[in-house]
Amino acid sequence: MIDTVSTVSEKAALPPGTLVHVGEILVDHTRVTMIDYNPEGYEVVEDPSDDRLAQAADNGTVSWIRVVGLHEVEVTRRLGERFDLHSLVLEDILNTQHRPKVDEYPGYLFLVFKTFAWEDGETLRARQISLVLGQGYVVSFEEGPDSALDAIQERIARGRGRIRRMGADYLAYALLDTAMDGFFGVLERFGERIEEVEEEVLEHPGPRTVAAIHQVKRQSLSLRRAVWPLREVIGLLQRGESELVGDNTRIYFRDVYDHTIQIMDSIESLRDIMAGLLDVHLSSVSNRLNQIMKVLTIIATIFIPLTFVTGFYGMNFKHMPELEWKWAYPVVVGIMAGAAALMLAMFRRRKWM
Repeated sequence: MIDTVSTVSEKAALPPGTLVHVGEILVDHTRVTMIDYNPEGYEVVEDPSDDRLAQAADNGTVSWIRVVGLHEVEVTRRLGERFDLHSLVLEDILNTQHRPKVDEYPGYLFLVFKTFAWEDGETLRARQISLVLGQGYVVSFEEGPDSALDAIQERIARGRGRIRRMGADYLAYALLDTAMDGFFGVLERFGERIEEVEEEVLEHPGPRTVAAIHQVKRQSLSLRRAVWPLREVIGLLQRGESELVGDNTRIYFRDVYDHTIQIMDSIESLRDIMAGLLDVHLSSVSNRLNQIMKVLTIIATIFIPLTFVTGFYGMNFKHMPELEWKWAYPVVVGIMAGAAALMLAMFRRRKWM
């Protein structure tokens, strides 16, 4: 896997519609797969030719053109010419730092959304998926292989559910719904991560804990930025403002909309918990400091009378009768020990220790 990253600064001063890939390079080469299906059959064509792409959605089939890898700009340009995509759409496809959105163009809809997954249990990975929904076809653009979309391809191959009996709008719904379902798994791990941080806050508060809290807060913010605009995106699709989304499919988008609201509520709850954890951490650190100060204060208080006694007999007066007494030293030590014991008993009785 190549980790080269193109930045937005590389596009500075370039005219609108200039095709420059912005993001990570996650695959060695861009892979294009064309999946044609209908209720009776299913066909997969790897690296389809222009002539084969021209047959998309012919003969009553639904065509899914799946593009994995965005760094080979010419592949995106070729597909854009075949499906008559606007240059601004191609530019947005190659820029993987876009917020989720939906744009309507003559003859097709353009959708952008994010998927998330955990790596090593602590690092949250975000990937952008762009969809072009046309009459009888869907073109998807992925940064790298996505297991959620692999599951949809498997459903088509096995003919499970109603996907092979429905149109391209239902395929777009299935892709979007699968991405949204992935958020629930991410949120579940978020809850576990918060429990781990909470345990660390209560048992071992420190600079490392603060870093963990801020890391989780940043991750929750990334999730919120990815989900919040989806409410508008899915709302447009389920309201029936586009002729490309049929009445039979619109109700399914309504279900995705409900899931979006549920995910948003969960994210806000997690953010509130994280804000509370930061307050708990500050309280824990303050309480620990108070405990340390209490112990030091008790020790200092016990030594005050002992210091007085030793200071009193440390005076250099010539006539101190008890200095000549045989039992003076053990008596003074006993008085000091008794005073310390009496103070400890008093502190314990008052429940100061």
